Amino acid sequence: MHDSSISSTSTGRLEVHTRWSVALAGQVAVLILVNAMVDTVISSPLLVLEQMLDHFDTDQAAWLNASAMLAGAMWAPLLGKSADIYGKRKMLVITLLITCAGGLLCLLAPNIWVFVLGRMVQGAAMGAVFLTVALIHDMCAPRIGMVITGIVTSGNAILSIVFPILFEVLAEEFGFRIVFIASVVFAAVAAVLVRVFVAESSIKTPGRIDIAGALLLGGGLAAVLSYVSLGSEFGWLAAGPLALLIGGAAALARWVLVSSRVPQPVIDIRNLGRPLVLTLLVVVLGNGAYLSMLQLFGLIAEVSPDQRLGYGIGVPAGLLFSGVSVGAVLGGTLAGALNTRIGPAATLAVGAVLGAVGIAGLFVGASQLPLAAACGFLLGLTAGTLTTSGFNMAVTLAPAERHGVVSSLVMVVIAIGSVTFNFVGAAVLKSTNRVVGGETVNSATGVYGYIGIGTAACVIAVVLAVILVRTQRTARMTPSPASS
Repeated sequence: MHDSSISSTSTGRLEVHTRWSVALAGQVAVLILVNAMVDTVISSPLLVLEQMLDHFDTDQAAWLNASAMLAGAMWAPLLGKSADIYGKRKMLVITLLITCAGGLLCLLAPNIWVFVLGRMVQGAAMGAVFLTVALIHDMCAPRIGMVITGIVTSGNAILSIVFPILFEVLAEEFGFRIVFIASVVFAAVAAVLVRVFVAESSIKTPGRIDIAGALLLGGGLAAVLSYVSLGSEFGWLAAGPLALLIGGAAALARWVLVSSRVPQPVIDIRNLGRPLVLTLLVVVLGNGAYLSMLQLFGLIAEVSPDQRLGYGIGVPAGLLFSGVSVGAVLGGTLAGALNTRIGPAATLAVGAVLGAVGIAGLFVGASQLPLAAACGFLLGLTAGTLTTSGFNMAVTLAPAERHGVVSSLVMVVIAIGSVTFNFVGAAVLKSTNRVVGGETVNSATGVYGYIGIGTAACVIAVVLAVILVRTQRTARMTPSPASS
């Protein structure tokens, strides 16, 4: 029997969902599972970081932690371009299999360098997020597609409430490798389910992959972000980090030069357009500030008010993070609905305002549990709103044939914001440390300076989002040459 919720179009799409159905609900569940797998790759290893440091007898937490995120920025442009050419479902399945291989490498790693290589291979998981978004907009009509984007990109946050407790218990019993066993299983199961239940998009762009350009862009981004991550630990002018910065900058400069000459660059920077650039700037500032506050939450939760440091709550960090996860689910879902009513640009502005209020509230909430919990919930709303609206805004600014590429750009700037703001914040805390009772602790100056940086970033994001709204409004009001 023909499902009336699916219709054919003349745009190259074989079938497009126009309303909810059993088939669509099943596909959405599969895509949420894909994004839950990403959490086991990016976030869950933080829960067993101390065990990994002890096992490999190292203090290089930055490499163990950030290598997957850094590699994600490298993988994203290549995966996005490949998805537009070869098919989004096919590339999603390949991405999941690559992630699975990276997890196996981490499981079998005899030393830290093989482990870091495995983490970099696992970084391909970052591509799964934007590939699910691109698939959604290919298989759904725009209005329902925006709503489903919110559900898929934030629905996995529900599992984030359970994962910390589950993995901490299992890691105590079986060791840190249990996290990587889970990521391998999730990736393998998700690959099978995507292949079986999600149809391939018929929208493809003939062309070829600019491998050299992808390597220059991805390698340059990874090198520069590595400088940011290592500079605060080894010194901003130390030989190693400085070599990464110079090499990364040279690779990016070469990529800009080469991409202007090739007919099909991995990302055509000449045709990005002002609205897309503004969207990416709002996302990088807003998401970067939000993600850096999660790092701060872990610090202020561990400090007891009895220490009289000028901040501190003295509760389990999971109590604050659970509110963030609930807010993220609600924020993403509501943002998808708002995108269909007031538009993604206006919803982005709302998300930036929520972020500014939530982070600024920590000036008081850093020492008061009720307000800290409220700020955490607001930051969750911010994350869901900015991520959903950022993806939806990007795909509305590009034809279906370029959804893979523009979605990958959103993922790239999320990675850039995460790494940059986290390590800038860590550098601020480290530079303002003080000794109390023979123990080095974070000072109130550093904590509130950290909060100030996040607040300023969100305020700038609000201004840019307002400019984006006005730009879009002007574009709608300006008649095209044909209509004139």
